[in-house]
Amino acid sequence: MSELLEVDVVATEGIRGGQVQTLWSHLLIEELVRHGVGLFVLAPGSRSTPLALAVAENPNAQHLMHFDERGGAFVALGFARATGKPAVLITTSGTAVANGLPAVVEADADGVPLILLTADRPPELRESGANQTIRQHGIFAPYVRWQFDMPVPDAAIDPAFVLTTVGQVAHQSQHLLGPVHLNCMFREPLAPNEIGRIDVPESLGDWQNGNQPYTRYPVSKPAVSTEEIEALATRLEGLERGLVVLGNTDDTKASGAAAGIAHSLGWPLLADVASGGRLGGTSVVCYDLIFSSSKFFEAHQPHAVIHLGGAITSKPLHKYIENCGPSEYIVVRPDANRYDPSHIVTDRFQSDITAFCDAFAEELVAPSRESAWTLFWRTASADVSNAVQETLPADELSEPAVARAISAFTPEGHGLVLASSMPIRDMDAFAVTDGPRLRVAANRGASGIDGTVATAAGFARGLTKPTTLFIGDLALLHDLNSLSLLREGPPVTVVVINNDGGGIFSFLPIAEQKGVFEQFFGTPHGLGFEKAAEMFELGYDQPTNMAEFKTAYSNAVKGGVSSIIEVRTNREENVALHRELKDAVSAAVGNRLDL
Repeated sequence: MSELLEVDVVATEGIRGGQVQTLWSHLLIEELVRHGVGLFVLAPGSRSTPLALAVAENPNAQHLMHFDERGGAFVALGFARATGKPAVLITTSGTAVANGLPAVVEADADGVPLILLTADRPPELRESGANQTIRQHGIFAPYVRWQFDMPVPDAAIDPAFVLTTVGQVAHQSQHLLGPVHLNCMFREPLAPNEIGRIDVPESLGDWQNGNQPYTRYPVSKPAVSTEEIEALATRLEGLERGLVVLGNTDDTKASGAAAGIAHSLGWPLLADVASGGRLGGTSVVCYDLIFSSSKFFEAHQPHAVIHLGGAITSKPLHKYIENCGPSEYIVVRPDANRYDPSHIVTDRFQSDITAFCDAFAEELVAPSRESAWTLFWRTASADVSNAVQETLPADELSEPAVARAISAFTPEGHGLVLASSMPIRDMDAFAVTDGPRLRVAANRGASGIDGTVATAAGFARGLTKPTTLFIGDLALLHDLNSLSLLREGPPVTVVVINNDGGGIFSFLPIAEQKGVFEQFFGTPHGLGFEKAAEMFELGYDQPTNMAEFKTAYSNAVKGGVSSIIEVRTNREENVALHRELKDAVSAAVGNRLDL
């Protein structure tokens, strides 16, 4: 137990009323630690004093302070993505709690273990007009796996209740994979008379002197039955025209497992960039741009698809599968959330991805040679990569070229966080085929731009590795204060594409409506990030060509300090370049089909 605490084991009646809040908070934090919580993120506040002190006095509670609750929630989310361990956001009462909602929505949609530990006013102050008192219980109701409104700490309540409740919090978050909310009411006085000293009742003496949770839960994960696996293998074995699709996942073993069943089936593997399997080499890599060729789209339609993990970034791939309507469409993911946006799924397995793939591969005999179907996907992918390389201007700064350079020059094993909108799409489409393997994260559950910088800070802290954040200007402006988080922990290199507005909207039909587009969609802001880097004591560079970018990026990722690299581009020129690249790819793949 903590050396900072003076712990006395006393009879239950010996615990005085003013000490109960201290005891309960100590039990809460210590039991969360024992259940595997990896990080506590706190924002300053008064009502959460008992919880903050319990974290401060527990040497095993890794913690981080951040002044913005919204950013703090995304730090916890990023950490949980990197480690697979639940992370906790601790807030004071009032709108501080509401600021956690965007991260909770993302955690729900993408199955990330996130715990909201919110301090609240006692019941006599609720619905009374009391300051900083809102309806906190149930505020996240549609998005949490479980929620509970803790009573005001009371000496008449067996403190074992606190431990069993925390056990349920941890279990629901880790085994149902998603956010949970524990709302904790406290009365004044909020701070104990003696900081660093608690009384623990005799009934919890064994727990206090040990290091195990009060209630232990099994660590097994959902798995499918042998009979179901055998039946699926019987249906699919020998089927030539199939695809293995690996969607967004934080499971570091999933890409290898997916490659294994793709090999056993003799099918191409189409790995989304947010899966980590798109970078570092897969059997098929440039699938997004392959669909630029309408000839390919029409001539190569799969009869079966195994979809592992979450959503896919590529809209062309999504439309391709939807339009093909394969007779077998199997989805495998560890949480119970439905993934079936086109309503074509024929089989749904709730299972750990690696466990499913290992069991499935055991039922298959790998084909002796590569099929014509798979070979053509490979050759078309190589044609795509060559066409992109030949079409991109050699030394001209562009958004596709920057994405391609990041995928090629980021050191092996580093982290890569991809913001929504264009950065993740460009990386998915234009990343090199033979670059380094990287740990990749992206908030693609709800695909918002909220908290992207904070997510990268938490992801780097969880990885304990330098990390690159590839982000657009609006997303960076949206989370500017989280740059303060980059001054500590593993360094984060922020590569920001500044095209003075919402670049993704320039690809939409509304862009043709010149009268309203710039004001209501383009949203130009005329801002740069040099002064922001100065304010938050970060390095800064603004290259003007690709040679300068490669030098600046190489220096930044090896420099050991966080920095911002600002890349200025033009939205209209970017759209034109994307169209030129797609035309070149379409011609290359079309020529292959004509051979």
